[in-house]
Amino acid sequence: MSSTALTTGTHRRVLWLLLILALAADVISAVLALPAAVGSAFGVLALVSGGLLVRDHHRRRARTDAGR
Repeated sequence: MSSTALTTGTHRRVLWLLLILALAADVISAVLALPAAVGSAFGVLALVSGGLLVRDHHRRRARTDAGR
């Protein structure tokens, strides 16, 4: 396994972990009736990490389709 593949796999794992934690924190902040700014911050973090995962998926898919 090349170091690039290892780095990409690690980045994806971190993004998935960040997405799950941000979603959980967003739900907890809503249940505990914390200020809206707290929930919004976790929501934005979840959107950003989800967006980065989508971007990574499309880039990997394009790379795979170009190799065919």
